[in-house]
Amino acid sequence: MARLAPAVAAVRLAVRAALTGLPAGSTVLVACSGGADSLALADATAFVAPRLGCPAGLVTVDHGLQEGSARRAVAVADWARGARFDPVEVATVEVAPGAGGPEAAARNARYDALARIAHEWGAAAVLVGHTRDDQAETVLLALARGAGPRGLAGMPAERDLDGVRLLRPLLRIGRDQTRSACAALGLTPWEDPHNTDPAYARSRVRAEVLPVLAAALGADAVANLARSAALIAADSTALDALAGQALVAARTGSGGLAVAELAELLPALRTRVLHAWARELGAPPAALSQRHVDALEALVTSWRGQGPVHLPGGIEAARRGGELLRVAGHRRP
Repeated sequence: MARLAPAVAAVRLAVRAALTGLPAGSTVLVACSGGADSLALADATAFVAPRLGCPAGLVTVDHGLQEGSARRAVAVADWARGARFDPVEVATVEVAPGAGGPEAAARNARYDALARIAHEWGAAAVLVGHTRDDQAETVLLALARGAGPRGLAGMPAERDLDGVRLLRPLLRIGRDQTRSACAALGLTPWEDPHNTDPAYARSRVRAEVLPVLAAALGADAVANLARSAALIAADSTALDALAGQALVAARTGSGGLAVAELAELLPALRTRVLHAWARELGAPPAALSQRHVDALEALVTSWRGQGPVHLPGGIEAARRGGELLRVAGHRRP
C-alpha cells in the first residue's frame, strides 16, 4: 500500500479535528472555489466526513467577476459529484459595490450565499479553506490599518455565520502544504487571477511583503505571524469575558452605565464595555470605530461638560448625572 503523502495526512487530520467537535450525524458544507486551499480541504472532507458519520455537501460560488467564472464553477461542481459530495450546488451571486471595496463586497456576497444554502440544506457547519498564510496576511493588513487586538487576532478558527458554524480547519496548515496535497492527489487547482492582481492590497502583501519578510527574518516568519494571531485571540477572548461581566455590573436601572463603575475599570476592559454598549444601542458594528469608543471613554475619563457623542446609525450618547445614557438624536445623512 502506498504511503500517504505527509501534506495529505496533515490536511485530513486538521479536518478531522474540526469535525470531531460537531454533533453526531451533522451535515457539513464545504465552500470550494477550485483553488489549491479549498480543493485540498474538499478532498479531505470527502474522505473524513463519511468516516465520522457526517453527510457532506459542497457549494462553489460564482461571483461573476471574471471571464469564464461560470465554466469554472461548473467544473468544480462536476468534480464534487465525482467525489461523492451530495448535494452539490453552484451559487451565482451579484457583487454590489459597497464599503470596504470589491474584496469586501465579494466576501459579503459569498458568505450570504453560504449561510442561505447552509440553512436550506440543514447544515450544521460550513468549512472554508483559509490557511496559515491567509492568517499571516490578515495580521499584516490589520497592523497596517492600526487595528487593535480584535484585528490582530486575525480570523477565528470558528465563528457564527447567521446561526451556522463557520469552520476554518486549515489555519495551521501552510499554503505550500495544500499545494503539495493537491499534487499528491493528482488534483489540478484553479489559479485565481485576483490572487496576483496588484490592485488588491492582500495580493500585494502575498506577492511582495511576505516574501521579503521570509527572506529577512527566516522561513518561520509566516508561521510566527499566524501564531501571534492565535495568542492575541486567546487573550482577547479572556478580556471579552471579563468585559461582559463588567458591563453587567455597570448597568443602571435606566438602561445606561454608571460612570463610577466604568472609571474603576482598566482601560482595556472599559473600552470593550463601551464598544459592547454602543452595539447594544444599535450602532452598526462595521461602522463603529475606535474614534467613537474614544469619544465615549472621554465622557468617563476626561469629563469637561462636553456634549453628546454621535455614534453610527444616528445614535447619541451623553453623560447625565453620573450615568452614560442614550439621548434623543437626529439621524445624520
